[in-house]
Amino acid sequence: MRILLLGGSVFLGRAFVTEALARGHQVTTFNRGRSGTDLPGVEARRGDRTVAQDLDALVAGGEHWDLVIDTSGQQPHAVRRSAALLKDHADRYLFVSSVHAFAGWPAEPVSEESPLHECSADSPADLPFSTALKAGCERAVLAEFGPDRSLLLNCGLLIGAHENVGRLPWWLERIARGGQVLAPGRPDLPIQLIDAADFAVFGLDLAERGAAGSYVTTALPGSSSYGDLLAACREVTGSDAEFVWVPDQLLVAHKIETWSEIPLWAAEFEDGKPIGIWQADSSKAVAAGLRCRPLRETVAATWAWIQERGPRDTPYTQGGEPLGIDPEKERRILQEFLAAN
Repeated sequence: MRILLLGGSVFLGRAFVTEALARGHQVTTFNRGRSGTDLPGVEARRGDRTVAQDLDALVAGGEHWDLVIDTSGQQPHAVRRSAALLKDHADRYLFVSSVHAFAGWPAEPVSEESPLHECSADSPADLPFSTALKAGCERAVLAEFGPDRSLLLNCGLLIGAHENVGRLPWWLERIARGGQVLAPGRPDLPIQLIDAADFAVFGLDLAERGAAGSYVTTALPGSSSYGDLLAACREVTGSDAEFVWVPDQLLVAHKIETWSEIPLWAAEFEDGKPIGIWQADSSKAVAAGLRCRPLRETVAATWAWIQERGPRDTPYTQGGEPLGIDPEKERRILQEFLAAN
């Protein structure tokens, strides 16, 4: 296939490029050249998808692609503009959406049939971040390419080598330092994490078959646990870390920020009610061929990449906020918990 990838230089986009090139596809990437380096073997085109002139230049030569893969769309306005321009220059559009697009997530389990957030395909440009935006992006793709030419993958939480957010890398580096480590909640809490490489394999498998529709794309519920994740981090780093499992109630009392202050953690209950954060129904994707490698393999590959990459010059951030708990705050919470137990 001839593939146009909007993005393609970091994390998931990079995983799609790697897999597509390995299958012998011709890959054109379109990005600003700021976030990362394009992989050897691609035709790199420079431009900003939010700038009309850059988009016009992309198709000025009359190019046609079998597939557009959009890993970078965050704003409905920008996605609709891209899709409107490309609908006469591409056969299909694969859009990477998110479980965030479902109105009920994370308060309740979700599937492909779950209602989306109310967000229009014609939303104004540059809206402040919200979880509803991905729903508007989905509608933007469907408005231009139609349901028979659109493939929507509602992504769960991605991990793996080259992760640019730093959730799993933060845990690996924290556990590698050893000592007593604040472990959130309970070790047997089921979690759903998917390797970016497995996500890309599944997306390309579907595209090669000419599939359309939407797929919740993440690991099966209960396929691994938080304890499995931290144990794998300790094993691959060779650390002597001692995990101290601190209940959600104490973490909430200390106003720990969900997802960012303790990466990949959210309280299991909200207002006394269980939430469905790790209960996205991925059975349709699994029936269509999604296969997720064992969690330890992803953890080991990520640690190997970190070793190859070397130390970072800047801290990990999420949404502009530092990722990971302050060491002194971690020490205080552990001290309080251990003194009471």
